[in-house]
Amino acid sequence: MSNDREPIVEHFLDKIINEDIQAGVFTREMCTRFPPEPNGYLHIGSAYAIHTNYTVAQKYKGSFHLRFDDTNPLKEDIEYVNAIIDDIEWLGYSPGRHIYYGSDYSDAIYNAAVTLIKRGKAYVCDLSPAEVTEYRGTLTEPGKDSPFRSRSIEENLRWFENMKNGEYGTGSRVLRAKINMSAPNMNLRDPVIYRIIHSEHYRTGNKWCIYPMYDFAHPIQDAIEGITYSLCSIEFKDHRPLYEWVLHELEFTEPPKQREFGRLNITGVVTSKRYLRQLVEEGFVDGWDDPRLPTIRGLRRRGFTPESIRSFISEIGMIRAQNSVDIAMLEHAARQDLKAKVKGAMAVLHPLKVVITNYPEGKTELLTMDNNSENEALGKREVPFTRTLYIERDDFMEQPSKGFHRLSPDAEVRLIGAYFIKCEEVIKDKETGNIVELRCTYDPQTKSGTGFTGRKVKGTIHWVSADHAILADVHLYDRLLLDHVSPTDEGFAWESAINPASFIALKNCMIEPNMRNQKPEDKYQFLRHGYFCVDKKHTTEKKLVFNRIVPLKDTWRKH
Repeated sequence: MSNDREPIVEHFLDKIINEDIQAGVFTREMCTRFPPEPNGYLHIGSAYAIHTNYTVAQKYKGSFHLRFDDTNPLKEDIEYVNAIIDDIEWLGYSPGRHIYYGSDYSDAIYNAAVTLIKRGKAYVCDLSPAEVTEYRGTLTEPGKDSPFRSRSIEENLRWFENMKNGEYGTGSRVLRAKINMSAPNMNLRDPVIYRIIHSEHYRTGNKWCIYPMYDFAHPIQDAIEGITYSLCSIEFKDHRPLYEWVLHELEFTEPPKQREFGRLNITGVVTSKRYLRQLVEEGFVDGWDDPRLPTIRGLRRRGFTPESIRSFISEIGMIRAQNSVDIAMLEHAARQDLKAKVKGAMAVLHPLKVVITNYPEGKTELLTMDNNSENEALGKREVPFTRTLYIERDDFMEQPSKGFHRLSPDAEVRLIGAYFIKCEEVIKDKETGNIVELRCTYDPQTKSGTGFTGRKVKGTIHWVSADHAILADVHLYDRLLLDHVSPTDEGFAWESAINPASFIALKNCMIEPNMRNQKPEDKYQFLRHGYFCVDKKHTTEKKLVFNRIVPLKDTWRKH
């Protein structure tokens, strides 16, 4: 790597990299990678790792690789490969032509294993998985040698070839690195580097029935691709000595370096792939793209933009240790991104009928409103005003409490962009006593934009013309998990952990007519409600469905 540029020091990884640049550790250009296993979908924690590797490569004018860790045929699928590529492209971290597959290096990795055997650094072990675990010892007690550790090189070569040729059953034998059964680091106690799996691979078919372990394949793949820095989360720190052992024993020149950064945890959501899979497969959520999940697919369907996610990650910065961030910080980033970017509209989620008794029957008046008061470039729209309207049920109180400044009997409010109205009569259902209609009058002298100064009102509410309203379903989302809930391995009861208010489906909401013909993922601000997105999964030609991205109220405060 060239050392003729000025140091760029913004965080601890920069310090490490710049020291290597000054020392001339690499003669090749910067190259980083993101190596997902295609057995699930990316989530917000994945985005943090992608961002770290991508931005480091960009900063040092290098390249960024997407490499699929597809060396386990049991759960990997082309569906996940395509989804991961799509998600990364959508996030804005495109690897371009640098997309690779670990399975394409199968021959090279096999040959590397043979090399270790020939050098007396690997052996075929017949212990069962339970016995391997038992022989490893504990954190306070050393392990003991496998009885097969002393096999000759010739025997190991023959047995390993037999493994490759399919002569043994799944899990009956493994290839282990010969390192040190007394090493303080458990990862160095003769780790398994190859296992037998008789299962068809989505890319290589039935060519192989032995597959390398990630800790063995990963450094070899990195070296083949010319990776300079394997930047990974902190839980891999204890694996670094094995990463370096593999590269050293195989005598790679200018071997890549593994360096770690902090793992990002988000409060109120699940980022463990195992738990996400459990939620999806057991039907607790609406698939991998459920808007309550922190998967990229879920965040996208809910309405988060790539810009808001990148802003959120940038705001966190580079962390050294495991760190938890409140989901409210991501919601704040969404508001900041959308507030000057999207058009506004009026939507009544809990409709209450209002009849303006002194407004001419059959008349439709078009009122001009700004699409976004913060962005004049988004223009204006015309909204129809008629005798019969819908307002929010919460915007009326028959016996108003102190501080209530919206509509009540004999009180006036302004309808956004329209007129003052006054409630004259409350109509109730005779059987239930529920309010079903309000009879109001309007003051034609109070039309918005006319400069009327005769009197003032404290309350302003939104509305929709009953004659022109569009029916829509609106989905309100909140945090998936109840506060202070943390999943555990032993018989975790999701039923008692999921926030019952995390998903509320509202039917027959009234939306202003300008919202016709919206496309999936179109975004709007519903005045006084928050930011919403057209749901791409449940919207049809006959039914419009909106997902709430975030409410207007911002609960995140930077400390």
